[in-house]
Amino acid sequence: MSQDSEIETEMKARGHWAERFKEFQSDRGNPRRVAFARVGDATRRVIERLVATMTTNEELDNIAAQIEGIANALERYPMGRTYEGFSEAANAGSPGGFFDHSPISGVANPIAPPLKFEAPDLDGDSEKKIVAHVNFGSAYEGPPGCVHGGYLAAAFDELLGRAQSLCGNPGMTANLTINYRKPTPLKADLEFEGVLVKVDGRKVYTRGRCMHNGVLTAEAEALFVSINFEKLAELAQLQRRA
Repeated sequence: MSQDSEIETEMKARGHWAERFKEFQSDRGNPRRVAFARVGDATRRVIERLVATMTTNEELDNIAAQIEGIANALERYPMGRTYEGFSEAANAGSPGGFFDHSPISGVANPIAPPLKFEAPDLDGDSEKKIVAHVNFGSAYEGPPGCVHGGYLAAAFDELLGRAQSLCGNPGMTANLTINYRKPTPLKADLEFEGVLVKVDGRKVYTRGRCMHNGVLTAEAEALFVSINFEKLAELAQLQRRA
C-alpha cells in the first residue's frame, strides 16, 4: 500500500478530523466566540500601539489607569479555564472547545498573532496539508524588522500540530526541528504550509514551511506521538477539581 493510501485509510478510520476543522471554521458566528474575538482584536490593537509608543509619560499614566480599571472589572467575575469543555472536545474529535484560546492561533487570546488557518481541502491533492496565514506585529520583533525565531518555532508547532491531526489519531509534539533560511519580515503577510508526511504506528511525521512573497524564510520537520485523549481529558478534570 502506498504512503498516501495508508494516510487516507487512517483518516477514514478515525472520523475525518479535517471535516471537523471545517465545522469549527463555520461556527464563527457563535455569539460567545464573536464577543471573545472582538475583545481579543481590541486588546491586540492596544499591544501593537503600546509596544513602542512615543506618547508622553503623563499619557502613559492615563492609559495605565484605564487598563487597570478594565483589569479590576474583570476580577469581579469567576475564571474558568481555556480548556473548558476539553473532555467533550477530545472525545468528539472537535477542536472547538479550546482553539479560540490558543496562544498562537486563538482569536480570543490577545497574545496570539493570530495564525489564521484555512480549512484543509483533501480533494484532488495527493498531499494532506493545511495552510495558515499570519502577519506578526511589533510585539513579535526579534532582530530589527524581523520576526523573533522563537515565535516562528511556536507557529510551526501549531501549524504542524494541525497537520498531524489530519491523520485522525493526533498526538503531542515529540520533536520539532527548525531551519531558518532567511530573515522573516515583521508586519508582512506570511503563508505557512504544513504537510502530513506519514504515519507509522503511534508516530506521525510532518513537515512545514514559511513563505513571504513566494520566498522560503523557514522550514520545519516534526514528530508527534499519538496519545489517548480520554486520559488527557481525565487529567484536565482532575486539574479542575484541584
